[in-house]
Amino acid sequence: MEIRELQRVIPSVPASDGAGVKLRRSLGTSQIQRHDPFLMLDEFYSDDPEDYLAGFPSHPHRGFETVTYMLDGHMRHEDSRGNRGDLGPGDVQWMSAARGIIHSEMPQQTEGRMRGFQLWVNLPAAEKMKPAAYRDISAQDIPVVSGVKIIAGEYRSTQGPIHGGATDPYYFDIRLEADGTFEAPLPPGHNAFLYAYEGEARVGAESKLLPNRAAAILTSGDFVRIKSDKGARVLLLAGRPLREPVVQYGPFVMNTREEIERAIADYQSGALAR
Repeated sequence: MEIRELQRVIPSVPASDGAGVKLRRSLGTSQIQRHDPFLMLDEFYSDDPEDYLAGFPSHPHRGFETVTYMLDGHMRHEDSRGNRGDLGPGDVQWMSAARGIIHSEMPQQTEGRMRGFQLWVNLPAAEKMKPAAYRDISAQDIPVVSGVKIIAGEYRSTQGPIHGGATDPYYFDIRLEADGTFEAPLPPGHNAFLYAYEGEARVGAESKLLPNRAAAILTSGDFVRIKSDKGARVLLLAGRPLREPVVQYGPFVMNTREEIERAIADYQSGALAR
């Protein structure tokens, strides 16, 4: 057994996206702050409607997947393919933009707390131009085992609603009580990182500190160990690395500059989402 240790901490920093939604970004603050196949992780969290009411009006994507996980609040998704989904507390939307989609994510509340995450997961070159698709997953369809919400992957012989695929993702929301410990195997070839969104945690056999609202890139290995002195909630993300070139221009993530230029031209001509 090789326990994964904390290799590098990426503090989240204030940012804004969409029409001015305030959030905190850890992965994705720069091109070197990625962890193949993961491109970006945003946390949005506010009790002030002025921080989120403008939402994320219609915008394009190509070449990757977006994963929206709501903790509190109500967000509506609509896209160029005629799909509509309503995300409430605990719900997840796993969307593969692939060859292209234009969508919006707009708050359906004018007061109260809006809280959740958006993760970007890269797609391999062979899948970047496949038809777009998405899946809405209700909170009641996401299993919870010993305080671990299994959105993707497998924990203690229980499989989450998302599994397999090119990146074979793992996405756990882990609740640690005071003096609690989480331990689980992970595929040794997967890259993995953590994000502590409540409290702080200790990682690996070396018990290095993962601060609140920061990401931790983990070393290679086949086992994860996380502890908390006072209690914490931590996201665990892992996936099979693609090891392909990444060329990103805003909402387009491809393998070459020429493919980015084609994505821009397709968006401008209206062909991107057809």
